[in-house]
Amino acid sequence: MSTDGVNVERRRLLIGATAAIGAVGVAAAAVPFVKSWNPSAKAKAAGAPVTADISQLELGQRAVFEWRGKPVWVVRRTPEMLAGLKKVEDELRDPNSDEVDQQPEYAKNQWRSIKPEYSVLTGICTHLGCSPLFRPEIAPADLGSTWLGGFFCPCHGSRYDLAGRVYKGVPAPLNLVVPPHKYESDKVLVIGVDKGAA
Repeated sequence: MSTDGVNVERRRLLIGATAAIGAVGVAAAAVPFVKSWNPSAKAKAAGAPVTADISQLELGQRAVFEWRGKPVWVVRRTPEMLAGLKKVEDELRDPNSDEVDQQPEYAKNQWRSIKPEYSVLTGICTHLGCSPLFRPEIAPADLGSTWLGGFFCPCHGSRYDLAGRVYKGVPAPLNLVVPPHKYESDKVLVIGVDKGAA
């Protein structure tokens, strides 16, 4: 093979430069492809903790926040509401919150909460996924004289007390879910992070 008239050094330089540019092009094309494997910002945010300002929540009121696409209710219970929790225990299916998947260990108590004054519940009925209504009034005509306040599901009539514990004889099989949560301060609640988490 004759190399007459061919600049070998120039050929090597051109081949090297072409290979380098090709490698840069392949890397540039690969970066977006590999990045597409990561979850989107929307997907990351869907599971991210939510900070809830509860400083304006009055006694007896409920605030609604969204976490993972679900409504989370925070109810600031009055002393009368707290006293009513004990009175209805005989009418409840799981008054001691023995079903462990329905609340974190730190909420396995009569109030199903960290602080008795505040109830933190996922607002989805455990029967077929409707959203129950907040019914804090005592003995309304449509719910009967023994009603001491709670949540009523209009879809199929399930009832829950103000701690989210389900009554006996209704379609819902389980208490409302208590999501993981912790208090950052007296007036700031973080939903989606366990109390013991750093």
